[in-house]
Amino acid sequence: MVESYRGECLCGAVRWQVAGPLQVMAHCHCVLCRKHHGAAFVTYVAAPLAGFRYTAGEDQLERYQSSPGWYRPWCRGCGSVGWTLVPEHGMAAGPAGNLVDDLPVRPEFHMFVRSKAPWLELTDGLPRHATVAPGMAESDIPVVPPPRSPGCRGGSCACGRVAYEYAGAPLRMYNCHCSRCRRARGAAHATNLFVPLDGFRYSRGEDLVREFKLPEAVRFGVAFCSACGSHVARRSPQINGVVIPAGGLDDDPGFAPQAHIFVGSRANWYAITDALPRFAALPA
Repeated sequence: MVESYRGECLCGAVRWQVAGPLQVMAHCHCVLCRKHHGAAFVTYVAAPLAGFRYTAGEDQLERYQSSPGWYRPWCRGCGSVGWTLVPEHGMAAGPAGNLVDDLPVRPEFHMFVRSKAPWLELTDGLPRHATVAPGMAESDIPVVPPPRSPGCRGGSCACGRVAYEYAGAPLRMYNCHCSRCRRARGAAHATNLFVPLDGFRYSRGEDLVREFKLPEAVRFGVAFCSACGSHVARRSPQINGVVIPAGGLDDDPGFAPQAHIFVGSRANWYAITDALPRFAALPA
């Protein structure tokens, strides 16, 4: 019996179904994956092309060509990343984070660790490859950080048309495993950096930034570049701060995640192996 697995974007407009067997599952640390998803790394999984189909909202997808022949689809309404179809290899590949069903496979290795976020410590014992695993095509593309104002740090989107910066010390940094973050980022968890509102600004491309807020959520929302779909910083006046998807940072914030939150919603295929504090929901 062939198992099938459902996926959907944050706003629910785009949905898909993947029929197994699921194949290679790996954590990717390349700069473009981190920027597009706004996550510390993205866990991709592959499946036979014949078993993949969009069941709703395929016409809501935009596609960004991040490297020759590789298109990254994303929902124009909420910015969630969809799956990429690769007919020449007879496969479909996409992020495991917004698959809503439990999965029978587990990550096998890390790739592009030469591009790993400087604040991320790998503790799971999985094999690590500086670029790709043997037999896979090279695809990492360097991204040139935009200029910063003196004393500022910041980030940018994958296409480089949106950039932002902040001054001052960060307030906190959490790895969030809630189902909303996983659907939004398509990753095992989001890593969000919180900085003061009054020290933040967009240095270019603010007119390209789109926001989506879940109607039922009190504070949860996302911001993304409408040109490439990358998750970018979002102002949150309710907390007098800015939420920055840490994967999109170009500079080392000199700060590291302080805890895992909402681990009660953790993906079944992802194991937490570090020693950071864990909270079932949001800490007080």
